[in-house]
Amino acid sequence: MAFLKDEITFVFSLWAPLLYVALMSCPLEAEAPKRSQYIWKTGVWGVCVANDCGSVGLQSRSVWCVHSEGWSTHQSNCFPSDRPAHQRACVKTCEWQKDLFEWRLSPWGPCTPSPLLPANRCVTAQRGVQSRDVVCVKRTNGTTVSQHVCEAFSAAPEGEQACLLPCPIDCVVSAFTHWSTCSRTCGSALQQRTRHVLAAPLYGGADCPSLTQTRPCNHDNAHPALCPSDQQEYSYSLWVGPWSPCRLKGTAPVGKTMVDFGFGLDGKKTVKASYTIKRHTESDRHQNHHEERGHKVSWEITIGYQTRQLRCTRSDGKNGMLSLCDHDNSPVNFRSCVMPRDCKVSDWSQWSLCSKTCQTSDQSPGFRIRSRSLKRTAIGGGEPCPALEDKANCNVLEDMLPLCPRYEWRVTGWKTCQVTPLLSQQDLRHSNTSILCGGGIRTREAYCVRIHNSTVSSHISRPVGRNLCTGPLPPLAESCFIPCQKHCPLTPWSPWGPCLHDNCLEPQGRRGFRMRTRSVITESLVESDSCPHVSEAMICDDPVCFMWSVTSHGPCVPQNGSCGPGFQEQALECLSATGEPVSNDQCSGNLPPVRLPCEMPCPGDCVLGHWGPWTSCSQSCSSKHHEGKQSRSRLVLALPGEYGKPCPSASKLEQSRPCSTQPCTVYYWDASPWDPCMPNTITNKSESNSTTPQMENDATCGTGVQMRQVTCRSAGNGHVLPRRCPESSRPDSIRPCPLPCKIDCAVTPFSEWSACPTSCLSVNATAPTQSRHRIIIQRPANGGQECPDTLYEERECDPLPLCPTYRWQTHRWHQCILVPDSVRQAVGGPAEACGIGLETREVTCVGADDSPADMTDCVKWAGPMPVPVRECRVPCRDECSFTSWSRFTQCQGCGSWRTRTRSLIGRSKKRWRCQQEESFPLLEKEACPCSEFHTQPQGPWSPCLLSPAKNTAGHPFIQGVSHQGQKAVQDWRAQRKNSECGHGKHYRALACLDHLGRLVEPAFCSSPGYKEESCHVPCSTDCKLSEWSNWSACSASCGGGVKVRSQWLREKPFNGGRPCPKLNYKNQVSEVLPCYSDCSQYVWEVESWSMCVLNPSNDVTNAESTQPVCGEGFRTGKIRCLKRGGENQDEVVDDSLCDQEEKPIRIEPCLLPCPAHCVTSDWSQWTKCTVDCNDGDLRWRSRSILRWPEGDHTCPDLNQTQACVNMTCLKYSYVYSDWSSCQLSENAVCGRGIKTRLLNCVRSDGKLVELSMCKELGPSRGKLSAPCEVGCPINCLITEWSTWSECSHICGSQSQMTRSRVVLQPAGEGGRPCPSQLSQTRPCPIRPCYSWRLGDWRPCRVEGADCGEGVSRREISCVVHWGSLSGPPQPLPVEDKMCVGNSQNKVSDTELLQPCTIPCPGECHLTKWSQWSSCQLLCLDGRSFETWGRQARSRAVVTQVPENQDSCPNQMYETRACRGGTCLSYEWMSGEWRHNRRLVWCQRSDGVNVTGGCIAQNQPSAVRQCHPPCTKPFSFCTQNGVCGCEKGFTEVMTSHGFLDYCTRSPGLDHKKADVKTTAGRLRPEHAQNKNHIRDWALQPLGPDGRVKLWVYGLMAGGFVVILLLIIMSFLLCKNPEDSPSSSPQKALALAYDGDMDM
Repeated sequence: MAFLKDEITFVFSLWAPLLYVALMSCPLEAEAPKRSQYIWKTGVWGVCVANDCGSVGLQSRSVWCVHSEGWSTHQSNCFPSDRPAHQRACVKTCEWQKDLFEWRLSPWGPCTPSPLLPANRCVTAQRGVQSRDVVCVKRTNGTTVSQHVCEAFSAAPEGEQACLLPCPIDCVVSAFTHWSTCSRTCGSALQQRTRHVLAAPLYGGADCPSLTQTRPCNHDNAHPALCPSDQQEYSYSLWVGPWSPCRLKGTAPVGKTMVDFGFGLDGKKTVKASYTIKRHTESDRHQNHHEERGHKVSWEITIGYQTRQLRCTRSDGKNGMLSLCDHDNSPVNFRSCVMPRDCKVSDWSQWSLCSKTCQTSDQSPGFRIRSRSLKRTAIGGGEPCPALEDKANCNVLEDMLPLCPRYEWRVTGWKTCQVTPLLSQQDLRHSNTSILCGGGIRTREAYCVRIHNSTVSSHISRPVGRNLCTGPLPPLAESCFIPCQKHCPLTPWSPWGPCLHDNCLEPQGRRGFRMRTRSVITESLVESDSCPHVSEAMICDDPVCFMWSVTSHGPCVPQNGSCGPGFQEQALECLSATGEPVSNDQCSGNLPPVRLPCEMPCPGDCVLGHWGPWTSCSQSCSSKHHEGKQSRSRLVLALPGEYGKPCPSASKLEQSRPCSTQPCTVYYWDASPWDPCMPNTITNKSESNSTTPQMENDATCGTGVQMRQVTCRSAGNGHVLPRRCPESSRPDSIRPCPLPCKIDCAVTPFSEWSACPTSCLSVNATAPTQSRHRIIIQRPANGGQECPDTLYEERECDPLPLCPTYRWQTHRWHQCILVPDSVRQAVGGPAEACGIGLETREVTCVGADDSPADMTDCVKWAGPMPVPVRECRVPCRDECSFTSWSRFTQCQGCGSWRTRTRSLIGRSKKRWRCQQEESFPLLEKEACPCSEFHTQPQGPWSPCLLSPAKNTAGHPFIQGVSHQGQKAVQDWRAQRKNSECGHGKHYRALACLDHLGRLVEPAFCSSPGYKEESCHVPCSTDCKLSEWSNWSACSASCGGGVKVRSQWLREKPFNGGRPCPKLNYKNQVSEVLPCYSDCSQYVWEVESWSMCVLNPSNDVTNAESTQPVCGEGFRTGKIRCLKRGGENQDEVVDDSLCDQEEKPIRIEPCLLPCPAHCVTSDWSQWTKCTVDCNDGDLRWRSRSILRWPEGDHTCPDLNQTQACVNMTCLKYSYVYSDWSSCQLSENAVCGRGIKTRLLNCVRSDGKLVELSMCKELGPSRGKLSAPCEVGCPINCLITEWSTWSECSHICGSQSQMTRSRVVLQPAGEGGRPCPSQLSQTRPCPIRPCYSWRLGDWRPCRVEGADCGEGVSRREISCVVHWGSLSGPPQPLPVEDKMCVGNSQNKVSDTELLQPCTIPCPGECHLTKWSQWSSCQLLCLDGRSFETWGRQARSRAVVTQVPENQDSCPNQMYETRACRGGTCLSYEWMSGEWRHNRRLVWCQRSDGVNVTGGCIAQNQPSAVRQCHPPCTKPFSFCTQNGVCGCEKGFTEVMTSHGFLDYCTRSPGLDHKKADVKTTAGRLRPEHAQNKNHIRDWALQPLGPDGRVKLWVYGLMAGGFVVILLLIIMSFLLCKNPEDSPSSSPQKALALAYDGDMDM
């Protein structure tokens, strides 16, 4: 039955509100039109309709009725009386009037959340509205007129627009603190706890909740504890109000404070203070000091008085009698004061000229300044001084301004190319730098010029300060090349030629020359000017230029028979000395005979071979001890028979003759180097005069001539007569040349004179100077005009006035001024005139001669004004009396103290108050003056500083700052070396301290402020390699090979030296060159063959016969290895140099003919086969008959042929070697060079052979040499050190000077790297810094009272520090006079005093400001798009007694922007479940527990409930979150695992079940319900506990009845006059249109 009751209750609770709405809908809808849901809306006024321009007309607008939600409806729904007019009179405007007025729009304001939009959950952004001001103004003066004027021309611009805002951010507060202690121990008391704001609400987020929670101290007890009888229930405190403004006597109310204990409107007592008004007419007794000699010599100081209210408050917040508050008779409600005087300044000066007078690229406006001077300072809390300088924009419209002058870098001409900066330390062999060539580096200088619009490109502008040029510097260094006078690669000397006439065309005399030559290798790309002689000659006799030569011999034809004497014909040809055939007319002398006698051996005669060739001459020339010879021989081919002609003797088989009989003296022509190119005075005189000098060095001006000396020299003996050298080979001594132009020196005009100072000069200042300079932009060359000597000029500036000298002069102090007696008596003060007052003194301004001066002069020139007012005290009769202070005791040395004393006199000795030495000290001590000082090193040592070059200052490559720095680059390398290493000095700062450890001026220690020591910077060491080794032998004995030489690493680079080249694994670098060994250079030669010797086995011994022997035998040859070519032609060398595989045989078979046999000559050489070895090719050889046979003997074949295919067919081809490394001149370090390769002839079997074997292929087309370039090892090029800068600080230990240098050319290609130090610092003397230091704010103190308006003070003191007030070392106090005149003036009194409030006991007040929260950024998905964050702080309300809760102030919070914020997120946290409950809280990502920040919709549940709910009888929600049955019942589950119903456990009756305690939480209620259900006549539950069917039917019938009632109510209350315009569809459409308008 419990389930049934719950279900019926749920149905009625659901439909009761629906039924109520249905019944009440009729009267609500009937009253709807009467409510203000519909409003009138108007459109924009239309165009004014009138007849003529300027006449009156009408303009209309549309008016319609809208619902408050935005959709339109019928006009009857709006009140007719409120309908706006839809027409109005107007004046038709003219077209020209449109130019008189315009709409002026302000910038869009901030975006604010829209209050009309539904508060749906925001995802990423929300809609907002931003507005702007729209006004109609006149164009001429900008005055505002009515908007109707501008509306006549154009519609008003929109004043609002939609915008997007981030989602609302609710306020986030911290967790509560612990509960405070009770405000009192008895009676009604409160205790509270507070929290502070971590993040203020943004963009319409929820406001901050209450920051304070309050509860009674006895919240556990209904009745508070009563106070004991000996303790009062309330306490009383004296409250004082704020001081009144300072007033003069007679102008302010005076009288005793009256307290009225009345009751206000709220029933609480109020206090009213009233005064008796009394006015005085007497004038001020302080007279002004007016002008004296036209100057204001002092400022008046007027003393007045102040009063304040007193009140006695009770601890419950009510007021009491003043007598209840204990206080002494001290004047707590009046005091003397200085009448406030406002600051007075002069009128504004005229505006200065605009800082921007021309158009620039940044589009920013210029500014102008005006100023005003201080005439009188503020005193007594008067109005402080306003700003003395005003700054305003000017020249905003740049289009009206002229163009600004441009500044550009200009460069001078390039200086001469230098190789010296590229040399390494190892290149000491280049002691003569004039012969260096190849790659180098050249530099130039840059200067800044002003570019005018009318400047011609060729015009040379005057230099200006280089700080005006903002563009990058142009390159000031580049690579260059000096042509090398390279050695000429020459071929070897040719053999000595024949003796020839000097001129074969015109032969003269019988003396000639033997010549040998060599040639320059043309592919070496060298200049021939420096080549040595290429021909040599020796004098000889009987020269022959042309001679007859026998080309062939015919056979010997006997005259009679077949043998015997006969004739032999020979063919003759006239040949030149070079072997070329010429006409027979060239050969002088008789023609040799064509027919020569010969003899054909008869059978049996001895047969001799032909004479062999003459051997080479043993000497190339003859001397006294050596003479050249040559020989020839012939062999016996057949021995004679018995009766034949015998063979000649052995001596007749050889012949010899002298050769090379000329002397060994060698002559040659020697040519000196060419002289410089000179003008040809004969041919080019007119041309040279017509040329003009140009800036380019490569320009030519006509043609000149070069000359050199040519002399004849003998080898080793010097000059000889020219006739000893052949005239035909004499070199030229004169040649034409391009004449270089003269280049005059070019300099810039002088720069403008530097500016002179405009301010006045101090007394000891030196006279200022101004200077100007000019720059050499082109050095003279080729005899041009020299540069001027004066490049820098200096002169003194015009005399400037000396700065005026003024000082403050103080006078004696006047009498102490107290509050007037009438005022003191009126407010209930003591009758005696005593206590604390003020005394004044005059402070005047005087000049250097102590003459009076205007006060403003001292304000400007003399520093802060001395104090004109100070506090004083007039002793009262009952005050403590003392003797005068004694003299100070004598000092006992540095660090000691001296004291002075005083004592009480009279009645003061017996007063307890006067005996309190804390208030009235009887002993004073002060430190003794001390003049002992000592130095203390401070900071690290500076780097070792080397002195700069004596003649340099500034950056030498960047001209335009000073006249110095005109440094040539020739000595750059030496200066670079000197500026990077050597002996120098390093510095360390010294602090001068007194005996108390306080910093003082270095002069007290007789120290310059630093100490210096000598130091040494090690020089850099370049990578050092060994010298080149000798070239290795050529790797190939025939053809192309390579030769190698190497360098080994000797020393690694050190301290920034030039790095090593790329080394191999053996730490060496190699150079490889191709080499060539002539294959025909070493050849085998068979010098002579022996006579054929018979074999021993073939010897025929015939003792009876005397015939010579004959038959087969062998002969031996004498073989030697010869070196072809060279000076010694056919020189015999060692056999190992010749190819052993091609070594000829030494022994070969032969046939010794018998006397009757045929004798033939030796075979000739085989003819050559074609290269391709075609089929059918033959080769042949032949021989001739020397002796005919006799008898039946015949001669063998005289010709032989052989097929070429049977021979080894070898093919030949050209092969190039690899390129060599780039070869430079021996005087070059880098730059352009030559690489070479070799051409080889390779046989098809891979063997290198002579190049002649490839001649049939034609000449090769590939180049054997090519230009190449070796990268220059460019060292880092930097400027010299700049001059030392000024000290970075005027005091302190962090002050230092700086100098720097600039990299002009970075290192490259293995050059010396740039130094690591491009800037250096050195310490400045440590000077003391004096500053005013503000102390911490002291607690709020109310003088003479317990609570109320008080003052919080902080002290200011003069301290000496080391540059930072925060230390270390910590600042130490010094005398205030040390801070006088400091740029940081002493702060005003407002910075030393601030008003504060001490709450009285029981008063409700605010806490102190909390600490600023951490800086938080606005983030999205952990990322922020803003740089400034926000942080907040707050003040909470503290309530001390319950009676004052209604008068408490409101809590406060504020925010500020901050930098360095972080993104913070918020997340719901939960604890463990305990009894279906758990703790749920919001935590920030940094671990702080907060309130707010987390999304409320995502908050986890703190109470666990079963789902679905446990509605079955006898069921309840278990700890596991599932439904279970009470004890005594068993769960019956559905197929889905849910509880279906509870059934009673077997064996238990009803009564036992009723009295047993169950574990169910709802057990008593269930038992009671069961008793009620049993009393019903109709039981809704069956015996199994299930609901019967008729219960569900009853529920369904009730639902139908309720539904019919709702439908009938709706039909009865429907308004039949509703128009179709109010349909939901139309409303939706209008709402959508309105949304589109956003």
